[in-house]
Amino acid sequence: MYCSTFMALICLIFIGALVGWMAAIVARTEDPQGIRRDMAMGVGGALVAGLFANNGVMLGGLSWVALAGGIGGAVFVPAIYEFMQSRRSA
Repeated sequence: MYCSTFMALICLIFIGALVGWMAAIVARTEDPQGIRRDMAMGVGGALVAGLFANNGVMLGGLSWVALAGGIGGAVFVPAIYEFMQSRRSA
């Protein structure tokens, strides 16, 4: 998969928001603020992990490795947040 820089960022943002929203569903987050928070964390995780997996640049486009890293980051960040919240409340 090869796409332009702008399209690579759009892909990572979309994937991060989608995975963050799915994380909110799995965590049974019912308040709109929590859903937006999970989506924002998913976007942030996808962008950071995708950038890291793409060797720190987005000028060349998005590779499959960066896409997989973005998905992993989008899953990892909300999961860690929910884990820390559950430990805090217990």
